[in-house]
This record gives sequence, C-alpha cells and structure tokens, in this order.
Amino acid sequence: MKKILVALLFLNLSLLPALHAQDTNSSHYKAAEQMLSLMDMENVLRRSIDEMLKAQIAQNPSIAPFENVMREFLMKHMSWDSLKADTVKIYMNEFTEAELNEMNKFYQTPIGKKMVEKMPTLMGKGSELGAQRVQQHMPELQNAMMEEAKKKGAAAGGSPAAAAGASPKKESPTPKK
Repeated sequence: MKKILVALLFLNLSLLPALHAQDTNSSHYKAAEQMLSLMDMENVLRRSIDEMLKAQIAQNPSIAPFENVMREFLMKHMSWDSLKADTVKIYMNEFTEAELNEMNKFYQTPIGKKMVEKMPTLMGKGSELGAQRVQQHMPELQNAMMEEAKKKGAAAGGSPAAAAGASPKKESPTPKK
C-alpha cells in the first residue's frame, strides 16, 4: 500500500509541470501569448501561407488552378485559431517566462515591429532560395542516390532497384510443353 501511495505521489509531482503549462491564466502562458500577439502571428501566418503558395505555384505552375482550394485548406487547418494554444505551449516549453518578457520588450520597439512586418517576406524568400538551390543541384542528388542504391544492391546481392525499394519485375513463367 505504501508503495502505491509513493508511486501516486511521484506521478502527481511529475504531472504538475504539464498541468501548469495547460493553465491559460498562468503568467508564463500570458507572457507567451503576449509575445505571439506582439509578433502579430495571426497576420504573419496568413502572409506566410500566401508567400508559400506563391512559391509553390512558381515552382509548379500546373497547380495554379488549385490555388483557391489549397488556400482554403491551409486556412482551415493552419489558421491562427486552430494553432494558437499549441503554439503558446511550444513557446512556453522553449523559453522561460523571463525570456518571453525580454522578447516582449523587443517586439514593442520599432526594430522589433519591423522584424515582425518583414518576417513573412523573409520566410518566403528563404523558401524560394532553398527550393532553387535544391533544384540547381538535383542531378547531383539523383546520382548520389543511384550510387547508394547500387551499393546497397550489391551488398544485399540484389539489384539497385530492389535496394532502392522498387519491386523487381516478375517474369511470367513459360508454359511447359
């Protein structure tokens, strides 16, 4: 019985931080929420979705006719309302209340406000740059993957296609006469 009580006590103590993190009235939660508000995350998220869609369509123009469908989908599942509580918890887990308060001071300055304003554009340009760089060097990646598939195929005694996860073609049996 004593062991059970001790186990329950430890379980309760281990759950206290999680319960505290769930408390939307805690000063830590409020500090994270304020920072995200100062960062204008709702607008930043909406603009980031626009920039991401623009970059996706630039990379693959054939999806342009589906832009509205994609935007509706992203706004449904990536809206600030659907992500806010979880985002606050992420920031609470990564930053102390004191750190959040310091960041809140920064985001109230003119340069902090400018950073918030420029963030979606910077993220969009960064995504475009990354996609372009990968595209420029795609043959190198494909060659490296083929070489690795050959090595794995030789090591396994199979074909490179089998090592890469492809199903080998089955030959149909020849009818016996």
